[in-house]
Amino acid sequence: MNSDNNDLARSDLEDAALFFHKHPTPGKLEIQATKPLGNQRDLALAYSPGVAAPCLAIRDDPATAADYTARANLVAVISNGSAVLGLGNIGPLASKPVMEGKAVLFKKFAGIDVFDIEIDAPEIERMVETVAALEPTFGGINLEDIKAPECFEVEEQLKARMKIPVFHDDQHGTAIIVAAAVLNGLEFAGKKIEDIKIVTSGAGAAALACLNLLVSMGAKVENIWITDRFGVAYKGRLDEMDRWKDPYVKDTEARTLADVITGADVFLGLSAAGVLKPELLKHMAEKPLILALANPNPEIMPEEARAARPDAMICTGRSDFPNQVNNVLCFPYIFRGALDCGASAINEPMKMAAVRAIASLAREEPSDVAARAYSGETPTFGPDFLIPSPFDPRLILRIAPAVAKAACETGVATRPITDFPAYIDRLNRFVFRSGLVMKPVFSTAKTAASKRVIYADGEDERVLRAAQVVIEEGIAEPILIGRPHVVDVRLKRYGLRIRSGTDFELVNPEDDPRYRHYVDLLIELGGRRGVTQEAARTLVRTNTTVIAALALKRGDAHAMICGLEGRFERHLRYVSLIIGPREGVRDRDLSALSMLISTRGATFFTDTYVSVDPTAGEIAEMTVLAAEEISRFGIEPKAALLSHSNFGSRDSPSALKMREAAEILKRIAPDLQSDGEMHADSALSEILRQRVFPHSALKGEANLLVFPNLDSANIALTTVKQMMDALHVGPILLGTDKPAHILTPSVTSRGVVNMTALAVVEASQKAVATLRTA
Repeated sequence: MNSDNNDLARSDLEDAALFFHKHPTPGKLEIQATKPLGNQRDLALAYSPGVAAPCLAIRDDPATAADYTARANLVAVISNGSAVLGLGNIGPLASKPVMEGKAVLFKKFAGIDVFDIEIDAPEIERMVETVAALEPTFGGINLEDIKAPECFEVEEQLKARMKIPVFHDDQHGTAIIVAAAVLNGLEFAGKKIEDIKIVTSGAGAAALACLNLLVSMGAKVENIWITDRFGVAYKGRLDEMDRWKDPYVKDTEARTLADVITGADVFLGLSAAGVLKPELLKHMAEKPLILALANPNPEIMPEEARAARPDAMICTGRSDFPNQVNNVLCFPYIFRGALDCGASAINEPMKMAAVRAIASLAREEPSDVAARAYSGETPTFGPDFLIPSPFDPRLILRIAPAVAKAACETGVATRPITDFPAYIDRLNRFVFRSGLVMKPVFSTAKTAASKRVIYADGEDERVLRAAQVVIEEGIAEPILIGRPHVVDVRLKRYGLRIRSGTDFELVNPEDDPRYRHYVDLLIELGGRRGVTQEAARTLVRTNTTVIAALALKRGDAHAMICGLEGRFERHLRYVSLIIGPREGVRDRDLSALSMLISTRGATFFTDTYVSVDPTAGEIAEMTVLAAEEISRFGIEPKAALLSHSNFGSRDSPSALKMREAAEILKRIAPDLQSDGEMHADSALSEILRQRVFPHSALKGEANLLVFPNLDSANIALTTVKQMMDALHVGPILLGTDKPAHILTPSVTSRGVVNMTALAVVEASQKAVATLRTA
């Protein structure tokens, strides 16, 4: 790309960034109330006179501030704008977009609330006094973009004065990621940290923090050489020397980076582009680790380093190269763990716990979410994958508990965590929003007798990743339909360790010994419904949904999952033909239930995919089936039959149909909490419902919304899903003789796992019911 093209691309990015920050609302943050203020009583509780009660409780016991206020989950991101990354000393006001960005990262990755605070305080004393005065407001302080050496003094004084965590992320965040990369690089190279030689280019806040942490982990001070724009830090040097560099000063005649690079195992660059010349790499030790972290252009470009030293391991600060040293890998999760145990500080053992957690995670198989951050083959532990992806959802599950545990063990936790499995479970619910609702389903699935689940789309990456999770968590025995050579290549590409024939069964559609049996069964089931012998033979060779359904029907599997590719109706046609409805359910009574999980909890929608224009009787039947399914989640179903009519306000055909369905439902399911016809807002608000019809049989908030036709159900589902950024679980096919679920092309790997657990529970409960009636 020539200079003109570079300028054009930069201009486009700048224009897009300005538009992004301006529209639809200026900035990246807003404040939302967590309590309702819908009436006078709410106002009295939130402010005067009710607010006096928590005020007095906190006066008497300051620790109760964690119970009655947001302080325990509130962090201040504070800067004076004196060293904004890549921009320099631009001042506090100009640094505000960066601090807002930091705030949204805290919220996105760890659920931590943040106030960004930009202060006009260039002097150390003024900054310390200003920040220290904020202690009553916050549970932690994240210092950001403060120039060295002032940042060292500011942090040191604040740590001494404040009883909440104070963390300068530019120093310690970088240090933690670097230390994790070093541990894994040494692991791969077969070296020990106490034996390695480390050479730096740059001796600012981040570089010195990296070295200090590495020393804490076993590196020897005598093996560390620091250089900066004035050359080697040697005894007697006067330029830009301070007490924080003093431990690494050497009594030496060496003056340049070239003089000290020989035999170095690790190069740590936090300086400027082009500092590390390719010829210098030839003098480094075997399998060197090169951390070229200058931004936007590193001390040496990875391709240059690779050409000079093919055995080198290379990390940069850039997202377009492997091994990105990105602070977002750690700071949200360190604060998550520190806040959750009420830590009074973030000490060295807590930082080292974070280092080990990050290093260990890089050695695990990448998750499906992390994999989507890459293009092509998913990297696995090795020279190009020493550091996990910032998008790996397991980061919070590894780092936060490790940090909290270290805080408890070192005595800085004021609210020690006593039940770590429960704590990890809570974090898991944050990571996978389905966690809370799906927990009883997963618990039941894990304790059920082993069930075989067949996946029609066995070559799909999402299914392969789901299969590994299913195996590891003991949910089911997966059977995948796919060509062996394709499945094996993709397992290797995605960095998964499961193997066909060992960990799971693989059905090869091109060569399966049961082919003739499946063809005969398909002819038997579909011969009177237009399936010829030739068509049967073709379908059993080419249609994986047909193969999965036949395996399920024949008893070779207990449940099936399909639908990751193609149209829902096509898959439904074959499931209906081969599996059919269970006893007492007609073909027309098959329906689909969808669950949306948002900040307000779980809400179920039916029928979202099957019934175009069901009758009143069919609506009543599908509501009963949906309520039965909701009970599997340990949730009491509360059904609202929705309409444009609100308890008889209109007499249109659609309203009359829903009114009739409500009456049928009362007769066939008298114990089910239900009512209708009603508006959706009446269904979701008991206050509104009571105003319109105070004698409603439905109490509280409805969690099952029943629609008059497919149009309204599917439109509502997809609209709410998008507007609320809700997680969709489903569709869950209801009424089939055996558990058979047709997913949609937008489903994630975690969605496949969720549906697998549901299918296993259905199969298990069906088996128990069969035994009882036998």
